[in-house]
Amino acid sequence: MFASYAIFGLNGLVFASWAARIPSASGTLGLGSGQMGTLLLVGAIGSVLSLPLAGIVAARFGTANTVRLGGTAAALGAVGVALGLAAVSVPVVAVGLFLFGSGVALWDVGQNIEGADVERRVGRTIMPRFHAAFSGGAFVGALVGAGLSALDVDLSAHLVAVAVLSLAVSLWMPRRFLPETPAQPVDGADEATDGRGKGLGAWGEARTLLIGLVVLGAALTEGAANDWVAKASVDGLGTTESTGAIMFAVFVAAMTALRFVGGGLIDRFGRVRVLQASLGSSLVGLVLFVVAPNVPLAAVGAVLWGAGAALGFPMGMSAAADEPERAAARVAVVSTIGYTAFLAGPPLLGFLGDVVGIRTALLAVGIAVLASFIVAPTARERPVETKEPLRTGSDRSP
Repeated sequence: MFASYAIFGLNGLVFASWAARIPSASGTLGLGSGQMGTLLLVGAIGSVLSLPLAGIVAARFGTANTVRLGGTAAALGAVGVALGLAAVSVPVVAVGLFLFGSGVALWDVGQNIEGADVERRVGRTIMPRFHAAFSGGAFVGALVGAGLSALDVDLSAHLVAVAVLSLAVSLWMPRRFLPETPAQPVDGADEATDGRGKGLGAWGEARTLLIGLVVLGAALTEGAANDWVAKASVDGLGTTESTGAIMFAVFVAAMTALRFVGGGLIDRFGRVRVLQASLGSSLVGLVLFVVAPNVPLAAVGAVLWGAGAALGFPMGMSAAADEPERAAARVAVVSTIGYTAFLAGPPLLGFLGDVVGIRTALLAVGIAVLASFIVAPTARERPVETKEPLRTGSDRSP
């Protein structure tokens, strides 16, 4: 279980180390919101192209090797971004972001499949705590980013240090993952049905796609905050870059806190009620952040926004992995839909931000949140006949 916490936490730290300092990168490259949105879209494309293949990679090579591959690619991408910033080269930064996005995608699917296996083994809802570790890592990364920004430390040096840490931990920590076991069909499942869980056939399952829609709204509200809270605070409230990074840290802190206690709430009230309450809080917090006339009130909005964004993604991963023998393919599908919103949506908000201002543009996220609220009942728990983790893959290291 410790390995899952560590891998989720490092993933969050790596991502936030970049996200918290997007204003610095934008200033270094001399890009406006729309231009920066285009650049961020390159990283999103890398992730979206990798995600549909991640389930196949995990099924063939094991979740541990999937995380190792993702961590290595993310580290190389961070170095590429650092080199591009040092050279003030937008094309080099774009290549680095594409590789970075691809690596994060592989890493994410691997860690969520592992987390779902651990959750089934212990027999209670703990996926939110793994995502709390991600948020905790992001919180640390945001605070480090704020501090380094205030001290005027070069972003390129910052990213190189993050790349070294990412490579070291992502290669070593998966040795402590659960042992891989061959997938077996459940009673009554024929060969064709089992094949749907192993390949791309999960894209034809209505429930899986609706869970993906639930995650889409939750992921978009989280992704929009990750990419734009800092810059929206700077542009809309006239704060400094370090204050903008702190506002992002406030959002992440609220999200982290609720993820630590969210498992108990889900076990007590059920996925659907907690999910709907979360989406409602996210919508209220988002609107308050946008309309707030000052930093303290905007911070209250960031708290409600972060708390509301906390549980949607982990609950979606758990719902997708309810049936162990099909978990890899379904988690890959839901992750693809969620990360398309998480990574591609925020850059598109940048284009809208050029017209109405990035702070006002964030209101567009509310439409997706409402859609997720409507289809939230599809994420309700499904009983399974086995509590043992059933996965395919070649990596069997303890």
